[in-house]
Amino acid sequence: MAIKIKLLEAPDIPVIISAFLNSEWHTPESYFKTLLAAQERAELVFLVAHHDEKIAGFLYIKWKSDYPPFAEKGIPEIKDLRVLAEFRRRGIATALVDEAEKRIFKRAKIAGIAVGLYADYGPAQLMYIRRGYVLDGRGIMYKDQPAKPGYDVFVDDNLVLYLYKESK
Repeated sequence: MAIKIKLLEAPDIPVIISAFLNSEWHTPESYFKTLLAAQERAELVFLVAHHDEKIAGFLYIKWKSDYPPFAEKGIPEIKDLRVLAEFRRRGIATALVDEAEKRIFKRAKIAGIAVGLYADYGPAQLMYIRRGYVLDGRGIMYKDQPAKPGYDVFVDDNLVLYLYKESK
């Protein structure tokens, strides 16, 4: 039951696509190729988790966040944490976030993350709070912009709260 975390490499892409093919997160090859190219330019770090030699999940660290308040303060952002259903509750997400924080705190004093607001994100919300993340105080965001009172937004993966954690 060993968890190994490594950087994304080109040969991983078809394996990840295949592993996530029947999940709610099936993603095209172009997504991973774009992130791999950004990793090669040192814009991000893409971490892949293996559990007993099988792809179990991934996330990436974007060194310059797209979220303006994080970007202005130089806060790197953990993005797109995904763990396959069959590997949940086995420490995969924890191992990925541990490694991400370790890498972030070598370069910055604060780590940022966004979390979705609907029920599917409940376990992630709880994990982040237990890890010491706190709300950034700017309220609900939709596509990195404030959700304004009286206006409608979709309840989808773009409706989030931003959180941050300071290194110890």
